[in-house]
Amino acid sequence: MKDSKVFKIFVINPGSTSTKVSLHENEKCILSTDVFHDSQVLLTFPTINDQLTYRMDVLLRFIEDNDINLNDVDAIVGRGGGCYSVESGTYEISDQLIEDTKEAKGGLYHSSMLGVQMAKEMQKKYGGRLFMVDPPVVDELQEVARITGVKGIYRRAICHALNLKAVAKKYAEENEKPYDSLNLICCHIDGGISITAHHHGKMIDGNDAGGGEGPFTPTRMGSMAVTDVLRYLKDKPDKVIRDLCSQAGGFSSHFETSNSDVIHQMVDEGNEEAIQVWNAMKYQVSKWIGEMSVVLQGKVDAIVLTGGLLRFKDVEETIQENCGWIAPICSYPGEFEHETMAKCALNVLQGKEEPKIYTGKPIFSPK
Repeated sequence: MKDSKVFKIFVINPGSTSTKVSLHENEKCILSTDVFHDSQVLLTFPTINDQLTYRMDVLLRFIEDNDINLNDVDAIVGRGGGCYSVESGTYEISDQLIEDTKEAKGGLYHSSMLGVQMAKEMQKKYGGRLFMVDPPVVDELQEVARITGVKGIYRRAICHALNLKAVAKKYAEENEKPYDSLNLICCHIDGGISITAHHHGKMIDGNDAGGGEGPFTPTRMGSMAVTDVLRYLKDKPDKVIRDLCSQAGGFSSHFETSNSDVIHQMVDEGNEEAIQVWNAMKYQVSKWIGEMSVVLQGKVDAIVLTGGLLRFKDVEETIQENCGWIAPICSYPGEFEHETMAKCALNVLQGKEEPKIYTGKPIFSPK
């Protein structure tokens, strides 16, 4: 018999200057919006964790002003952050998970770390079960992908796992094939860029998007020669390079804005520097797709694209020109994070799957 109960699920996804929230009744989204946070206010806080009270005040005021009733909420889903690396799946949020996320135990320092913390604060007020789905630290790397040329330093798996897994499974479903039977190159192309190789349901390699590796992006510097980085940092504090890896690199460095609409408008107007930088970003994305094709030994069923920058048609067109010979290209503009978080929580509430337990131990530990 089909489950007739309607479950109410509230989803929280913190970003750099807003917190995106959505309210779902089973698989139907009845509210989706960005709750704005003034960037000048956020900059006054010493750390991301220190933003929690301010963001919660803004969020709760939004809920009250819009007469959103959450008193009977069944589940609250918080976007995962930098806890210790985990397997892909849906996790019940525990106190240990929250503490490890606050301390960035997995090496990712990003606004997403507020997701599970905000979910906990919401639970105190409204109740409901707490879940996290496919945080950026999902680790499915094959062992050979971890090794670097420096003993004791290993590559990490930090990417837009939530959206990448969602579109990979969406592609598989639309093509009536099991996700774990396919070889896919999945690319999230937005303010951050993740390019990952999926082999039979596992992300076996990809760029460390949270650590500055890969193509440069609207906000991130991307891969550079270590000698160039050292020369640039010679008379600068370490914070400069950390900021270049997260918010001050890419378009922000070249144009003092990360607004892709502004940069693309400059491209359309014939600004030579903007054209050169924009084309270089697309070129680097294509190079990394080529690298992932080697990881999959050329046996690629499809290249799957997603992310906000696909609103610019030339992004997909360039990738098609550069990489179409590798495999068919399929595009899912935007992101599917909220519907995925809600769906995964619903599966647990309906008893279709059991939530995973966060162990507080990383997937990979050096020997």
